[in-house]
Amino acid sequence: MVTDDKRLTIRDWAEDDRPREKMLRKGTQSLSDAELLAILIAIGNKNETAVELARRILNECQDNLNELAQLSIADLCKRFNGIGQAKAITIMAALELGKRRKTSEILERNKITSSKDLFDLFEPQLVDLPHEEFWLVLLNGANKVLEMKRLTQGGSKQTVVDIPMLLKIALEKSAQALAVAHNHPSGQNRPSHEDELITRRIKTGCEAIGISLLDHIIIARGEYYSFSDEGKM
Repeated sequence: MVTDDKRLTIRDWAEDDRPREKMLRKGTQSLSDAELLAILIAIGNKNETAVELARRILNECQDNLNELAQLSIADLCKRFNGIGQAKAITIMAALELGKRRKTSEILERNKITSSKDLFDLFEPQLVDLPHEEFWLVLLNGANKVLEMKRLTQGGSKQTVVDIPMLLKIALEKSAQALAVAHNHPSGQNRPSHEDELITRRIKTGCEAIGISLLDHIIIARGEYYSFSDEGKM
C-alpha cells in the first residue's frame, strides 16, 4: 500500500497508464495532450510526475496548444519548476515540427482555390506570433504554389510593407498571381484602415505589371478575414 508520504512515480502506475507503454499498446491516438507532452518532458520535478507537470502546463495555457506555442523557451523555464532549457527546447521543437507538417500537407495539395486554402497555408506560420508579420505566396497560372515568403516582421500592431520589393520578387519568380497575409496578435481579425490602404496599393501595383492579386487575408487566433470573400478586391 502506498502511504500518504510516498508519491507515486510513473513507474508505480499500471502499465496501461504509463504514456510510453500506452502509446506502444494502444497507439498515439489513445494519448491525451498531457500524456504526449509528458513523453517529451520525460521527468517531472520533486513534487510532480511528468504527466502532472504536463497537465499543469496545459492548464495554465487554457488547454490550448496554440497558447503553449506562444510561450518562449525563457517563459517555460521561468514559469514551470522542472522545465529547464533542454526540456523547453524539446517542447518548442515538437510544436514547430507540427506546424511544418501542416504547411507541408497544404503545399502537397499545391493549388489555391479559396480563402480557406490560403488560411491553411499561412496559419501555421502566423498563429503563435506575439508580433505582426506579413507573408507572400506566389502562384503560377494554374494557382499552384511557386513559393511562400515572409516579407516583413514588425511590432505588436503594424508592420510596414515594401510594395516595390513585393512586386520585384513576383516578377523575378515569373508569378502569374499572388496572395498576401498578415496576422493580428491582438486577436481582432477585422481590417484596419491601414490594412485596407495597403491592399489597394498592392492591387494597383499588381495590375500595373499584369499579375493577379487573389486575396489578402488577416489571421487572428484561428480565425481569418478575407478581402476577396468580403468583395473588397
